[in-house]
Formats: sequence, structure tokens, C-alpha cells
Amino acid sequence: MVRASSSFAFNEKKEFLVKVFNDDSFKVFDVEGLDERMVAIRANIQPIFADIMTEVSTRLSAFVEHETFVHIAQHRRRTRYAPENTWSAISDSKRGYKSQAHLQLGIWDNYVFMYLSIIDNPAKREQYADDLAKHHDFPEDFVYSLDHTKPEFFSVTEGLEKGIQRLHDVKKGEFEIGRIISRESTIWQEDPQAYILQTFEALFPLYQRLND
Repeated sequence: MVRASSSFAFNEKKEFLVKVFNDDSFKVFDVEGLDERMVAIRANIQPIFADIMTEVSTRLSAFVEHETFVHIAQHRRRTRYAPENTWSAISDSKRGYKSQAHLQLGIWDNYVFMYLSIIDNPAKREQYADDLAKHHDFPEDFVYSLDHTKPEFFSVTEGLEKGIQRLHDVKKGEFEIGRIISRESTIWQEDPQAYILQTFEALFPLYQRLND
């Protein structure tokens, strides 16, 4: 079993201690077996999700001026295969997150992602796409994904408009936008907490606009 590692850092915007991902977090995906990997996820990843996303939710709630809620994926529908990635989310609803544009913090075996996510055919999918088609001036280091079940992502400098159009036209179309931190990135030795929080804060206006 992978051992949890306690790594903390101070963020200058607010005095709080927040856990951060480390190499043991990625090694969770080397654990064989559904039950065994879920034990490792609960021990090594979910406490980090809870810590970071609680802080993000507090900041987001202040920004949008209403309460937001943290959700952590439990993978309860899985009966055989171990999850290849895992994630947490923030939404306006206490009951779930997939019905609206939401924020996600997640991890694959080779990168961590911070996204605004539109997945699983929410009711406002076409409306979201129309808004994104009009307002998609993202930082050049942002990436996007068109399928939350696959690890592939693309630079916003390549094919972004087609990705947004696909969200509009395809019933199962998805769109996620934000930043990733690769397993080998030097950001882990610098200030990953600040990078994660700043990325989410950059997504707050989009979250607010899409969910108004």
C-alpha cells in the first residue's frame, strides 16, 4: 500500500495550511486491484482534495456571493476495474455537480488537472457552448479536454473553436478548460498550492457567468 505523505505550504493570500500532491499521489495508480487502489486513493489523494477544494470553495463562495459545495468522487459504481483517475468537484448544488458547469481538481497517473468542466450532457450544454463561442480568450498556458474519461488534452492555441462547437453539436460532447501540472513539472518544487489556487481563481468569472 502506498503511504500517505504530509506536505504543507503557506499561502500568502490567507494564513492556512494546505496539503499538496507528491509522487506518492501518482504512485496510487500503480496499485493493482479495485479495492486496493480505492484504499490508496482514500488514504493518499482524497484528503488532499478535501483540503484544497474546501479552500477553493470558500473563495468561490465569496466571489459568487452564495454557498458552494465540495464533492469527492467515490467510484461506487465500479465493481471490477480500478479507476484510472480520480477527482473532486465544486458546484452550486449540495446534491451533485454534473448537472451544471463546475470546477474539478483531479489526478491521472502523470498529471494533476484544474478544470472548469462541462460533462455528461447537462441541460444547458448548448447554452454553455454559445457563451464559450463568444468568450474564449483564455491564457495561452491553458489546456482543454473533450472527454473526461480520457487523459488527452490540447493547448487552447490549437482547435479550441472546434472543441467548443463540438460541445454544442454533439449530445455527448464535453468540454473542460484550465491548467495541468505534469508529474515531472518543477512547479512541485516551487509553490504548487499557489498555482492551483490561482488557476481556480482565474476560472471563477467563467464559472459565475455560465451559472448565472
